[in-house]
Amino acid sequence: MNFLASKAQLRASFLRWSLFLVPLVVLLGFLAGQLGGPDTAWFQNLTKPSIFPPPAAFGIVWGILYVMVGFSVALVASAWGASGRGLAIVLFALHFIGNLAWTPVFFGMQDMMSGLYVLGYVVVSLLVVIWAFWRVRKWAALLLLPYLAWVCFAAVLNYQFIVENPGGGHGDESGAVERITL
Repeated sequence: MNFLASKAQLRASFLRWSLFLVPLVVLLGFLAGQLGGPDTAWFQNLTKPSIFPPPAAFGIVWGILYVMVGFSVALVASAWGASGRGLAIVLFALHFIGNLAWTPVFFGMQDMMSGLYVLGYVVVSLLVVIWAFWRVRKWAALLLLPYLAWVCFAAVLNYQFIVENPGGGHGDESGAVERITL
């Protein structure tokens, strides 16, 4: 016998990890979203870039992506005995903290530039996670590719918000904004 577990045992392990990790990832994403959001007067008054999708798209896309991310992590977590499994999980956790930090930074602190820095960290750390997941389970890495595409889009969108709102969207105390062009 040259294997650690039968295929049935591996499927059961994946199912257990999925039942734990998919709801956990979705819940954490939801909770992070509660720390700030697009409903603020500050965000409503920002000039929206032309690439800004309909607001409903964000909840739909993030919901689907978080489910895919949860399954991806479950594939790695259920790979008992795989070389690099522990490192891949730790790298993911460090990455996901950055992902969860973006909403409170961008919306809560109303700091678009710091939000862009956070997204830079998210993209780079996600590339490292994809590499680590690939070494453990290729399907886990492939499940993260749509997520990578979305966070790259989010970084471009964040940058476009900075370009369209050079003052950070903050006017004076009355809420008025004055722009002077030379």
